[in-house]
Amino acid sequence: MKTSAGILLFKREEGNFFYFLVHPGGPFWKNKDLGAWSIPKGEVSEGENLLERAKIEFEEETGKGVDGDFIELKPIRQKAGKTVFAWAVEGDIETYDMKSNVITIDWPPKSGKTIEIPELNRWEWFSSDEAKKRINPAQAGFILQLEELLSAQK
Repeated sequence: MKTSAGILLFKREEGNFFYFLVHPGGPFWKNKDLGAWSIPKGEVSEGENLLERAKIEFEEETGKGVDGDFIELKPIRQKAGKTVFAWAVEGDIETYDMKSNVITIDWPPKSGKTIEIPELNRWEWFSSDEAKKRINPAQAGFILQLEELLSAQK
């Protein structure tokens, strides 16, 4: 089964949480919004350090590095079976100058033809409630976990 590792970047403003989410590029995702957003993440090779992979994926997909005090979250399993490991980190980044890496996909699927697309086409900060609507439903668990952990620290 596939495994991915990613970063849930968050910030607090006036007591409210905001989350940085990304939207996949390409024709399949073009008109999808609610439930289509994700944390920046990528597949992990066997034996690879999960947190290091998560940081690398964040930089590849946004053009920006991320650092800080990483909070390990419990992994989730997405509907298609992929297990996602994630770390939350508090920080703030501007989205206006982000640039995604480019990937090659089969399009149309199983046609034998390929096209190059940006892996991501949008990056945005969302309020907690909005992020929970936009993010892949299984990944909403990361937001819930983080908010539980942080409210317990008060």
